[in-house]
Amino acid sequence: MLTFDAYTIDSTGAFLIGELERLDQELHEPLVDFTWSRDIDLREDVSIADDVSSFTNSSFAAAGGINPTGKSWIGKDSNAITGIALDIGKNGNPLYLWGMELSYTIPELQAAIQLGRPVDAQKYQGILLKHNMDVDEMVYIGDSALGKYGLVNNIASVAYGNVANGALASPLWIHKTADEIVADINEGESSAWKASGYAVTPAKLLVSPLCFGYMVSQKVSSAGNMSILEYAKLNSLCNTKNGKPLDIQPLKWLTGSGQGGTLGTQDGHDRMVFYTQARNRVRYPLVPLQRTPLEYRSIFQLTTYFGRLGCVEFVYPETLLYRDGMM
Repeated sequence: MLTFDAYTIDSTGAFLIGELERLDQELHEPLVDFTWSRDIDLREDVSIADDVSSFTNSSFAAAGGINPTGKSWIGKDSNAITGIALDIGKNGNPLYLWGMELSYTIPELQAAIQLGRPVDAQKYQGILLKHNMDVDEMVYIGDSALGKYGLVNNIASVAYGNVANGALASPLWIHKTADEIVADINEGESSAWKASGYAVTPAKLLVSPLCFGYMVSQKVSSAGNMSILEYAKLNSLCNTKNGKPLDIQPLKWLTGSGQGGTLGTQDGHDRMVFYTQARNRVRYPLVPLQRTPLEYRSIFQLTTYFGRLGCVEFVYPETLLYRDGMM
């Protein structure tokens, strides 16, 4: 039975190794994944000095000529000509300060150098991982304690509803045909297109991993020549109108995130999100990590990494749409 030195395990990763033991020297970090950089564009003009990120929405009003609701006709001798009215509204959200300290003692650092296991670099990787995980959560679901919403749960501003029942009187995709699943997707695209005044057709669709896996594994016909996923991409409103297939991606935060569901639980309340990934539609303000100069305190060396995390800015929330109840 091997003996491990608890002190060195917690600090430098030194172990008491048996003679016939082969220790794998490769460092294995925690098994996690984050996708925020895939699904949203950043607003990079914010700085560490800013406390709030804001943007404006302009509204116009224009009356007609003789007919106030008609066209702006004028005559050759007109002396009463209507003008344009402008209203500029401002929307703002806080930029929250984020920080973590990286510290180690000089003996720890020297022991790590001797062992060839960089404790300082590993702790830095841990800070980067925590930062990315926090950004991932802020982008997709916001922060409930702060009362802020993310890309997939802003029901206060984004239209939402349930998918329709199929021929078997069930909304679940496992009970629907390929055509019914594609109909659900095209209904969501059409509804979002209509809500935007037929100005913007959603180009991206986020679904839960189970929905994504089901679409990949199921074929559109017994011929087995195409999966539902590829069929939906090619036969989407986006492909017909914009000339490019609908971008369908899996997202773990959509499992159980629909109305009446429990986040992370497969309970028949998964959500799918239709939107257009563009900086002028929806974006996320982020101040990259910075650090303080290395500080020596007794036998400790330490530095603090800090930045600012914002809230998702829904510049045009009418270009997004939620649909629930697929899985």
